[in-house]
Formats: sequence, C-alpha cells, structure tokens
Amino acid sequence: MNYTLNQLQIFLKIVQTQSITKASEELNLTQPAVSIQLKNFQDQFDIPLTELVGRKLYITDFGREIAIATENILNQVHAINYKTLAYKGQLTGRLKISVVSTGKYIMPYFLSGFMKQHKGIELLMDVTNKNKVVESLENNEVDFALVSILPASLHIEKMDLLQNKLFLVGNVKNKLKKEGSTKELFRDLPLIFREKGSGTRQIMEGFIQRNNLTVMKKMELTSNEAVKQALLADLGYSIMPLIGIRNELHNKELQIIPVKSLPIKTTWSLIWSKGKKHAPVAQAFLDYLKNQKKQIVQEQFNWYEQY
Repeated sequence: MNYTLNQLQIFLKIVQTQSITKASEELNLTQPAVSIQLKNFQDQFDIPLTELVGRKLYITDFGREIAIATENILNQVHAINYKTLAYKGQLTGRLKISVVSTGKYIMPYFLSGFMKQHKGIELLMDVTNKNKVVESLENNEVDFALVSILPASLHIEKMDLLQNKLFLVGNVKNKLKKEGSTKELFRDLPLIFREKGSGTRQIMEGFIQRNNLTVMKKMELTSNEAVKQALLADLGYSIMPLIGIRNELHNKELQIIPVKSLPIKTTWSLIWSKGKKHAPVAQAFLDYLKNQKKQIVQEQFNWYEQY
C-alpha cells in the first residue's frame, strides 16, 4: 500500500457526498483531479471501493469499511497536529458551527479575526436550512448554531450578533404602482419562496398570514442564492434578507420595493444548548465575540444602516 493523505481525504469526501462532482466542489478541486486520485487509490485494492451504475456512483460495502478506517486515520493525523501546536502553547482543536443558509453572508466576518489569531484551530462550518441547523444542535453535533429565528423546542443560551432585515425585492426593470393597498400589491405579484424548513420561508409565510394576503406562488427554491438568481432573471419577487443582496443593490440590479409593515426585523443570534460545557476552543471563541462583536459590526456592516 502506498496511498497518500490527499487520497484518503478525497476518498472520504466522495463517500460523504456520494458524488465526485460534489466532492470536487467542496474540496475546491477539478472533477478530473478527483477522479484521478480516486482511481489511484482504488488501484491499490483488489476489491472495488465504488461502483458506477448508469451515471450514479455507489460505495461498496468494502468501500464503506475503508472509509471508516480512513476517517480514523485522518482523525489521528489531526490529533498529531493539535498535540504539536498545543506543545508550543497554541490553542488547538475543532470549532463546529451550523449556520442557516443566509448566515453564510455573516458568520465568516465574526470568525476571521479569531481564526487568524489561532492557527491551530480547524473550523467545520455546515451551511444548511433552519430545520437541519436545529437538529444538529439538538443532537449535540456542533458547538454553536447561527439562526435568525430562535428554536422554541430547545433550551438554549444565545449571543445576539446583528439585526436581520427582510424586504420585498424585485428586478429593477419592473416599475410597480405605488398607490394601492398591500393586499392589492401582493395579489398581482408572482412570489418566489424558499423551501419548507427555511427560516426565511417561515418569516415570509408569517407576514402573509398576519396581513391576510392572497398571493400567487410562482416557484420554490432551495437556497437564498437560487432565489436571488431568479430575481435577477426577472422571474418574480421575494421577501428576502438584506444581508444577501448588498452587491445587487449597489449595482442597481435589484430593488427594494417599499411596503407598509416591511422590513421585517429579527436578530442573527449565535446559540448553544443551555448548560453546555464548552471545550477550550469554543469558550475562547465566545470570549472573542464578547470583546470584538461591536467592532466587527461597525467595520463590516456599517452599510447595513442605510436601509
């Protein structure tokens, strides 16, 4: 056997994603590069690790056994790296955070300075919808979660980071009549929704119900980025967070449509299970945020106050 750590990392990512395409995206590699490394790794075994049926990739039972061993090997490599850095007096370990999809526009700014201070920390940040974020926190799979709607089902503690503002947004090509009621406006608008389980979807549906609106549902998309692209293509309108459309507003590609009762305001909060005993890395991150979050907001989100 003459496999490399790079091959192990690539094989494990293929098993986790069940796809060479997705693995290449997450590893920031080209698909041919991933395919070559998979072949080189596979060639060292007499038993197949994967099978291609049609165009779908399947992991064999043997491949899954190798994946378990691979993960153990990589964990030991991480442990060696951590011990080396710890011996030098540096903070080491993993920081695991689950973030709702729109939170990807926020969380990196609150992490950047901390990660630069502590080179020995490995960040694992999962970006997904609200239901899965809450589930990962409930199962104690992460240290923290970033949400804009607090989960009523969990006992949590929190640190508020930034206000969340949601507006009605559409393509700048469209000129809507400003006169008339909110009901009349929404009755004629083709609306684009996020998928069920999304916090933005929950907020949008709450607004529609509170205002007793009859709306035309145009489509349902599974990410904030997909909704934004649909708006840019002039496929409809949506109520969406301001945080994700800064460049499009600046470039005059999208517009905020003035509506009574909008914007809807919530708060981006970092949350964790009540009474959780934090590992040193997680506690250090909380301490960092307590001291730096005000400055981060002033430096990175001052544009936010214009709206």
